[in-house]
Amino acid sequence: MSRAIEAIGLSRAFGPTQALAGLDLAVDAGEMVALLGPDGAGKTTAMRLLAGVIRADSGSARLAGIDVAREAESARAHLGYVPQRFGLYGELTVWENLRFLAEVRGLAGRAWRDRAGAMLSFVGLEAFRDRRARALSGGMKQKLGLAAALIHEPQVLLLDEPTGGVDPLARQGFWRLLVRLLRQGVAILISTPYMDEAARCGRVGFLYQGRMLVEGTPAELRRPLQGRMIEVTGASPERFATWAVGVGGIEESQIFGAALRLRAASGLGEAVASDIEDAARRAGEIDVHARLVAPSLEDVFRFLLPTASHVVGA
Repeated sequence: MSRAIEAIGLSRAFGPTQALAGLDLAVDAGEMVALLGPDGAGKTTAMRLLAGVIRADSGSARLAGIDVAREAESARAHLGYVPQRFGLYGELTVWENLRFLAEVRGLAGRAWRDRAGAMLSFVGLEAFRDRRARALSGGMKQKLGLAAALIHEPQVLLLDEPTGGVDPLARQGFWRLLVRLLRQGVAILISTPYMDEAARCGRVGFLYQGRMLVEGTPAELRRPLQGRMIEVTGASPERFATWAVGVGGIEESQIFGAALRLRAASGLGEAVASDIEDAARRAGEIDVHARLVAPSLEDVFRFLLPTASHVVGA
């Protein structure tokens, strides 16, 4: 059976900058995969290549089994694409935008009205159908973009940082809509800089400087750091540096709110946590506590970065 979304060796350069290098990726129907990475990682380039907006220098992309480069229009018939920036017509109302896009997709008469009404209900914008798109809030614009992308019932949905600049409550509502789409069998590829959003996906691919560093389920990605992340509370980072100087086995430290988060060498998590508390007591810091905590995707990304500089320069 064909993958809903498939990229094989997908590459694209802009002048001397290699924006994407050899991306391999597959997403099945009813699955949501995240491309996670900082600005400049290649996320938007990957989305635009898969959507057929730009052409690849090498490699191939397929949507619903159709080659994007060779049969662009056929592939796009199966695609809903929400770009990073709001791309609908600000002077048109919500309803007018949906009507225009439905008719572009070949829906006419009763068909477009029924579908547009269903999409407004799906995203919760029925009460705003006569509001001009430019007057919508950020969250409402994202919902309208999603409704427009779904107007022709696509099998594949590409979302390029869809919740950027949107308030937390609107983000939650947007994600509830995506869960409903997964239940309908839509394949979703989403790019995001947010670790918490990526953690909601079935699989996550870390992009860095155009290359995929690692890909897997959130649990698989966290596994190498199990038993290695330590949270230290009760001492400021400045004081910690003075009395913990002799504690070995610490690979990295990071201020995390009011606490300090440490990564211990493999197999040394419990020993390092115990050594930290012993060192604190010797220094008269009786309120210091060190405990093992579950690794986050941010911990995974920070763990990968030293390797990334080597891989990218290879």
